Amino acid sequence: MSNVLVCEQLACGYGGSTVLRDVDLALAPGEIVAVNGPNGAGKTTLLLTIAGFLAPLAGTVRVDGDAVAPRQPAKANRRGIVLVPDDRSLFTQMTVRENLRLSGRGTDATLEEIIDLFPGLGSRLDFRAGLLSGGEQQMLALGRALMRRPRLLLIDEMSMGLAPIIVEGLLPVLRQVCEERGVAVVLVEQHLHVSARVADRVVVIAHGDVVYTGTATEAERDRAVVEAAYLGLSAAGR
Repeated sequence: MSNVLVCEQLACGYGGSTVLRDVDLALAPGEIVAVNGPNGAGKTTLLLTIAGFLAPLAGTVRVDGDAVAPRQPAKANRRGIVLVPDDRSLFTQMTVRENLRLSGRGTDATLEEIIDLFPGLGSRLDFRAGLLSGGEQQMLALGRALMRRPRLLLIDEMSMGLAPIIVEGLLPVLRQVCEERGVAVVLVEQHLHVSARVADRVVVIAHGDVVYTGTATEAERDRAVVEAAYLGLSAAGR
């Protein structure tokens, strides 16, 4: 089975300044890879480069075998590369229904399938997005992304600002979407205990480099090593 995403020796950053270097990453259909690391490690920069907002400083990004055109995020979105940013980027003055329908233009996605995934939105369809709770806004952000029929879903800090019980409800939905639709997911998270609950593999970046890779099970087992990697230390030196 061909990979959905392949990054090879990818370096990315801003204005010629390198934030992240030498990233090799591949995702198969239906696979979730968590990218963990401290603030400022380059996690969001990686997502923005994969999504076509930034041009690679070196290396390549390919989705379904074709290079992602740099600085053309709309073109990437039409190819099924969909980013859910950490601020959720909702149209706050529009209703839930309007947000979903706008995102689903040009696809065969329906409101009903989103409500099946996120039943809590069912009674909120005619509420303005800006009046929703944080958890409901995250559901709507994910619902908008799924209305695009993504091949590759890039999620930046899904758990940010949410109560743990809300996050616990979102994780199985993400796994369900991957398994049923074959969507590949890059999930950026600061917290290993969140991402390891749903990810197949874990990548940790710190200080501009990939410092750990492994399965989610291995990452949980190697928690001391992973936590030390956040700080650029050896586990023995903690």
